[in-house]
Amino acid sequence: MLKSKTLNAFEIFCEEAKQYGFEPKIESGYRSFDRQLLIWNEKVSGKRKVLDEKGSVVNISELSDWELMKTILLWSALPGTSRHEWGTDIDVIDTAAVPEGYEAELTPEESFGVFGAFHKWLDERIECGKSFDFRRVFLPGIGRVQQEPWHLSYVPEAGKIERNFTAENLAERLRAADILLLPEILANLDWILENHVFCYFEK
Repeated sequence: MLKSKTLNAFEIFCEEAKQYGFEPKIESGYRSFDRQLLIWNEKVSGKRKVLDEKGSVVNISELSDWELMKTILLWSALPGTSRHEWGTDIDVIDTAAVPEGYEAELTPEESFGVFGAFHKWLDERIECGKSFDFRRVFLPGIGRVQQEPWHLSYVPEAGKIERNFTAENLAERLRAADILLLPEILANLDWILENHVFCYFEK
Protein backbone atom coordinates (compact mmCIF):
# COMPACT_ATOMS: atom_id res chain seq x y z
CA MET A 1 0.00 0.00 0.00
CA LEU A 2 1.00 3.64 -0.33
CA LYS A 3 2.92 5.13 2.58
CA SER A 4 0.67 7.37 4.66
CA LYS A 5 2.85 10.45 4.11
CA THR A 6 2.70 9.91 0.36
CA LEU A 7 -1.09 9.63 0.45
CA ASN A 8 -1.46 12.67 2.70
CA ALA A 9 0.70 14.77 0.41
CA PHE A 10 -1.33 13.62 -2.60
CA GLU A 11 -4.58 14.63 -0.92
CA ILE A 12 -3.20 18.13 -0.36
CA PHE A 13 -1.98 18.16 -3.97
CA CYS A 14 -5.51 17.25 -5.12
CA GLU A 15 -7.09 20.10 -3.15
CA GLU A 16 -4.75 22.55 -4.86
CA ALA A 17 -5.40 21.06 -8.30
CA LYS A 18 -9.18 21.28 -7.87
CA GLN A 19 -8.87 25.05 -7.55
CA TYR A 20 -7.62 25.05 -11.15
CA GLY A 21 -10.32 22.72 -12.46
CA PHE A 22 -8.39 19.46 -12.31
CA GLU A 23 -9.36 16.23 -10.53
CA PRO A 24 -6.22 14.11 -10.09
CA LYS A 25 -6.70 10.40 -9.54
CA ILE A 26 -4.17 7.68 -8.78
CA GLU A 27 -4.44 5.29 -11.71
CA SER A 28 -1.70 3.03 -10.37
CA GLY A 29 -0.13 3.19 -6.92
CA TYR A 30 1.45 0.41 -4.91
CA ARG A 31 2.55 -2.68 -6.82
CA SER A 32 4.08 -5.63 -4.98
CA PHE A 33 7.24 -7.53 -5.90
CA ASP A 34 5.09 -10.56 -6.75
CA ARG A 35 2.86 -8.51 -9.05
CA GLN A 36 5.90 -7.06 -10.85
CA LEU A 37 7.34 -10.57 -11.08
CA LEU A 38 4.15 -11.81 -12.73
CA ILE A 39 4.23 -8.97 -15.27
CA TRP A 40 7.91 -9.66 -16.02
CA ASN A 41 7.47 -13.40 -16.47
CA GLU A 42 4.39 -12.97 -18.65
CA LYS A 43 6.33 -10.65 -20.95
CA VAL A 44 9.30 -13.01 -21.16
CA SER A 45 7.02 -15.99 -21.90
CA GLY A 46 4.93 -14.13 -24.49
CA LYS A 47 1.71 -14.06 -22.45
CA ARG A 48 1.79 -10.26 -22.33
CA LYS A 49 2.73 -7.77 -25.07
CA VAL A 50 6.29 -6.47 -25.26
CA LEU A 51 6.70 -3.00 -26.78
CA ASP A 52 9.65 -1.28 -28.41
CA GLU A 53 10.65 2.30 -27.65
CA LYS A 54 8.03 3.60 -30.10
CA GLY A 55 5.26 1.62 -28.42
CA SER A 56 4.96 -0.97 -31.20
CA VAL A 57 4.49 -4.66 -30.40
CA VAL A 58 7.67 -6.73 -30.76
CA ASN A 59 7.93 -10.33 -32.00
CA ILE A 60 9.95 -11.72 -29.10
CA SER A 61 10.76 -14.95 -30.94
CA GLU A 62 13.23 -12.92 -33.01
CA LEU A 63 15.10 -11.59 -29.97
CA SER A 64 18.04 -12.96 -28.03
CA ASP A 65 17.75 -13.11 -24.24
CA TRP A 66 19.81 -9.91 -24.00
CA GLU A 67 17.62 -8.10 -26.54
CA LEU A 68 14.43 -9.33 -24.88
CA MET A 69 15.57 -8.19 -21.45
CA LYS A 70 16.55 -4.74 -22.74
CA THR A 71 13.25 -4.34 -24.59
CA ILE A 72 11.10 -5.31 -21.60
CA LEU A 73 13.02 -2.85 -19.43
CA LEU A 74 11.94 0.02 -21.69
CA TRP A 75 8.46 -0.07 -20.17
CA SER A 76 8.56 -2.50 -17.23
CA ALA A 77 10.80 -2.44 -14.20
CA LEU A 78 12.79 -5.44 -13.12
CA PRO A 79 11.09 -6.95 -10.03
CA GLY A 80 12.70 -5.42 -6.96
CA THR A 81 13.47 -2.15 -8.76
CA SER A 82 9.96 -0.82 -9.41
CA ARG A 83 9.41 2.44 -7.56
CA HIS A 84 5.75 1.44 -7.23
CA GLU A 85 6.88 -1.24 -4.79
CA TRP A 86 8.08 1.48 -2.41
CA GLY A 87 4.66 2.99 -1.72
CA THR A 88 6.06 6.40 -2.68
CA ASP A 89 5.32 6.57 -6.39
CA ILE A 90 2.06 6.97 -8.26
CA ASP A 91 0.69 7.19 -11.80
CA VAL A 92 -1.77 10.07 -12.02
CA ILE A 93 -4.48 11.11 -14.47
CA ASP A 94 -6.95 14.01 -14.51
CA THR A 95 -10.45 12.53 -14.30
CA ALA A 96 -11.98 15.93 -15.11
CA ALA A 97 -10.59 15.59 -18.63
CA VAL A 98 -11.69 11.99 -19.26
CA PRO A 99 -14.42 11.77 -21.93
CA GLU A 100 -17.36 9.48 -21.23
CA GLY A 101 -16.47 5.87 -21.93
CA TYR A 102 -12.77 6.60 -22.24
CA GLU A 103 -10.19 4.40 -20.50
CA ALA A 104 -6.82 5.96 -19.76
CA GLU A 105 -3.85 3.99 -21.07
CA LEU A 106 -1.00 6.03 -19.59
CA THR A 107 0.74 6.91 -22.85
CA PRO A 108 2.86 9.91 -23.86
CA GLU A 109 0.19 10.77 -26.43
CA GLU A 110 -2.39 11.20 -23.64
CA SER A 111 -0.03 13.46 -21.72
CA PHE A 112 0.09 15.89 -24.62
CA GLY A 113 -3.52 15.27 -25.69
CA VAL A 114 -6.46 14.60 -23.39
CA PHE A 115 -4.39 15.32 -20.26
CA GLY A 116 -2.30 18.06 -21.83
CA ALA A 117 -3.68 20.93 -19.76
CA PHE A 118 -3.14 19.02 -16.52
CA HIS A 119 0.47 18.19 -17.37
CA LYS A 120 1.20 21.76 -18.43
CA TRP A 121 -0.09 22.94 -15.05
CA LEU A 122 1.94 20.22 -13.31
CA ASP A 123 5.07 21.30 -15.22
CA GLU A 124 4.64 24.81 -13.87
CA ARG A 125 4.08 23.60 -10.30
CA ILE A 126 7.19 21.41 -10.35
CA GLU A 127 9.34 24.16 -11.87
CA CYS A 128 8.38 26.67 -9.20
CA GLY A 129 8.68 24.17 -6.34
CA LYS A 130 4.96 24.08 -5.55
CA SER A 131 4.20 20.44 -6.29
CA PHE A 132 4.06 19.38 -2.61
CA ASP A 133 7.33 17.42 -2.92
CA PHE A 134 6.21 15.35 -5.88
CA ARG A 135 8.57 15.18 -8.85
CA ARG A 136 8.69 13.45 -12.20
CA VAL A 137 11.23 10.65 -12.47
CA PHE A 138 11.17 9.21 -15.97
CA LEU A 139 12.13 12.17 -18.13
CA PRO A 140 13.73 12.50 -21.59
CA GLY A 141 17.52 12.31 -21.53
CA ILE A 142 17.69 10.34 -18.26
CA GLY A 143 18.30 6.60 -18.32
CA ARG A 144 16.64 4.15 -20.69
CA VAL A 145 13.08 3.96 -19.35
CA GLN A 146 10.62 5.62 -21.70
CA GLN A 147 9.16 9.01 -20.81
CA GLU A 148 6.33 8.77 -18.24
CA PRO A 149 4.98 12.25 -17.43
CA TRP A 150 2.18 10.67 -15.38
CA HIS A 151 4.59 9.02 -12.93
CA LEU A 152 5.16 11.07 -9.77
CA SER A 153 7.50 10.29 -6.91
CA TYR A 154 7.10 11.67 -3.39
CA VAL A 155 10.65 12.84 -2.71
CA PRO A 156 10.81 12.83 1.14
CA GLU A 157 9.87 9.13 1.37
CA ALA A 158 11.38 7.88 -1.90
CA GLY A 159 14.72 9.46 -1.00
CA LYS A 160 15.00 7.34 2.13
CA ILE A 161 14.57 4.17 0.10
CA GLU A 162 16.99 5.33 -2.59
CA ARG A 163 19.72 5.83 0.00
CA ASN A 164 19.31 2.26 1.29
CA PHE A 165 18.98 0.50 -2.07
CA THR A 166 21.85 -1.91 -2.80
CA ALA A 167 22.76 -4.23 -5.65
CA GLU A 168 23.53 -6.99 -3.17
CA ASN A 169 20.04 -6.99 -1.66
CA LEU A 170 18.45 -6.92 -5.10
CA ALA A 171 20.53 -9.85 -6.36
CA GLU A 172 19.58 -11.86 -3.29
CA ARG A 173 15.86 -11.23 -3.87
CA LEU A 174 16.11 -12.18 -7.53
CA ARG A 175 17.94 -15.44 -6.81
CA ALA A 176 15.17 -16.39 -4.39
CA ALA A 177 12.43 -15.63 -6.92
CA ASP A 178 11.17 -17.76 -9.79
CA ILE A 179 12.13 -15.13 -12.34
CA LEU A 180 12.71 -15.83 -16.03
CA LEU A 181 15.95 -14.68 -17.69
CA LEU A 182 17.76 -14.82 -14.33
CA PRO A 183 21.21 -15.70 -15.79
CA GLU A 184 20.98 -12.77 -18.24
CA ILE A 185 19.80 -10.43 -15.48
CA LEU A 186 22.58 -11.33 -13.05
CA ALA A 187 25.24 -11.16 -15.76
CA ASN A 188 24.14 -7.61 -16.62
CA LEU A 189 22.96 -6.36 -13.24
CA ASP A 190 25.44 -3.47 -13.12
CA TRP A 191 24.21 -2.27 -16.53
CA ILE A 192 20.58 -2.56 -15.43
CA LEU A 193 21.21 -0.59 -12.25
CA GLU A 194 23.16 2.13 -14.05
CA ASN A 195 20.60 2.62 -16.82
CA HIS A 196 17.29 1.74 -15.16
CA VAL A 197 17.63 2.40 -11.44
CA PHE A 198 20.39 4.59 -10.02
CA CYS A 199 20.15 7.24 -12.75
CA TYR A 200 16.66 8.15 -11.50
CA PHE A 201 17.68 8.64 -7.87
CA GLU A 202 17.54 12.14 -6.44
CA LYS A 203 20.99 13.73 -6.72
